[in-house]
Amino acid sequence: MGKVIAIANQKGGVGKTTTAINLGASLAVLEKNILIIDLDPQANCSSGLGVDVQSLESSIYDCIISDLDPNDMIHETDTPNLKIIPASIDLVGAEVEIVSRFKREFILKGIVDKLKDKFDYIFIDCMPSLGLLTVNALTSADSVLIPVQTEIFALEGLGKLKNTVKLVQEQLNPDLEIEGLLLSMYDSRLRLGKIVVKEVQRSTKDYVFKTIIHRNSKVSEAPSMHMPVVLYAITSKGSANFLNLAKEFLRKNEQPQKIRNKKVENVADQ
Repeated sequence: MGKVIAIANQKGGVGKTTTAINLGASLAVLEKNILIIDLDPQANCSSGLGVDVQSLESSIYDCIISDLDPNDMIHETDTPNLKIIPASIDLVGAEVEIVSRFKREFILKGIVDKLKDKFDYIFIDCMPSLGLLTVNALTSADSVLIPVQTEIFALEGLGKLKNTVKLVQEQLNPDLEIEGLLLSMYDSRLRLGKIVVKEVQRSTKDYVFKTIIHRNSKVSEAPSMHMPVVLYAITSKGSANFLNLAKEFLRKNEQPQKIRNKKVENVADQ
């Protein structure tokens, strides 16, 4: 049965979608069978992988609202072993539409459970909020991966996310783990970036991925070509970063005596 990872942070612009696309694609290149569920109404993950969002007849929204079969929503991508269930702008109203539903926090879990046997890893690209859709993602997931931008406000709001994760653990999904914090958009030329990296590594200890995602023009350009950086510019530093991240991710998840069960209380509360 596949593992489900929610990629979440209520702050926008920290690299959630970039991580979903490029980590997913890098794992696919390493011959893992990957599905991405786009749960952000901006649908950047969908368009970044070549889905024509404007012409979609159905999306993850229809699975949530109308209980359509998610297997019918899966789209192929140009990356072998990588598939996506796209989002649409209709998701903007989804939280209001499901607020009165019975077991509203478990709607996405019912969808994901129909898919887990078909993939090695399923990534859920969450919207930049801690609303009902993000809670659904955390309830559905085995772990949460948190991209953190290497700027002065890197840990701002992390305490709110920590509290949300704790509530989900206590009330909805006791098996939810912290997959790790991923430092992104790092510019080695800036002294401030180095300070933030050291502070995050100090305050969050074992939670931080050793791989750091650097600012790279090829990573920024790849979505406009509707492909991950590993296909767009395989020799770029950005591609190397995400391939290294994928290998680190696999070492954590597939080593024989992997150490899991991280406690959320250890994440810095700032």
